[in-house]
Amino acid sequence: MLRILLPTDFSENSYDAIQYALKTFKNVAAEFYLLHTYMPPVYHAEYLVGSPGLIGLGDAIREAAVENLKELKTRIEKEHPNDKHTFTYLANLNTLTGEIDRIVPDEKIDLIVMGTKGATGAKEILFGTNTVDIIKKASCPVLAVPPNFEYEVPKEILFPTDYEVAFKTAPLKILLTIARQHISSIEVLHVSNGYELTEKQLKNQERLDAELKGIAHLFHNVNNQEIITAINNFQLKHKMNLLVMVQNKHTFVERLFIEPVIKKIGFHITIPFMVLPYFD
Repeated sequence: MLRILLPTDFSENSYDAIQYALKTFKNVAAEFYLLHTYMPPVYHAEYLVGSPGLIGLGDAIREAAVENLKELKTRIEKEHPNDKHTFTYLANLNTLTGEIDRIVPDEKIDLIVMGTKGATGAKEILFGTNTVDIIKKASCPVLAVPPNFEYEVPKEILFPTDYEVAFKTAPLKILLTIARQHISSIEVLHVSNGYELTEKQLKNQERLDAELKGIAHLFHNVNNQEIITAINNFQLKHKMNLLVMVQNKHTFVERLFIEPVIKKIGFHITIPFMVLPYFD
């Protein structure tokens, strides 16, 4: 059974992400954790030292959060009835990133699915701070769903890679589950700088090929393009439903979140984006 964490702030954006998870794993036995974190809307230090005027404020906020979670659970079960799915709701006093750091190992979470709340332009989305922090720090895959995304079955999956990681079954678990459930095709995209693949990269490509056995997949190589350009151009030519990348020190994912220029330009992503943790 999969254990999937669904952070929510009770917005429609977060509900869209929840629906994406429910639909994508419709035929998979899964336990979903609905998580809402809260902090009193006052200076945190005052609250923590127990200012007399703030006594009871945290309890009131928690009670409201719990009530909203109950209503959310009821809504989900009404709109998406599924005997394969069970739900647990959690309302905790903490920052979202702090609570996720605690919950993921404690509850053995397999996947986090959340909405993005970044700045948007005509075709650009810059991930919000919470999303960026969680993607960078999480020890499990994180699937970020863009705002107003109309659900598409993830039949066509784009998987850019530099072949710098030794692919193993465990870190690929969620990707393989999605691909097998939806009989998906995985398009593996390598953007080269004009040099041939090294011996290490070739071995890693062979490992990936073996891990994807039984799943339709093709290997593509693009020369002398920026990774953002290559991904965007590929999506223009081929309709993709899901973008998947590995988070490690060499990859575009890391640069995407730390390079100011890229942050200013924005990443043209209009489909769900799943980041897999670094392969040890």
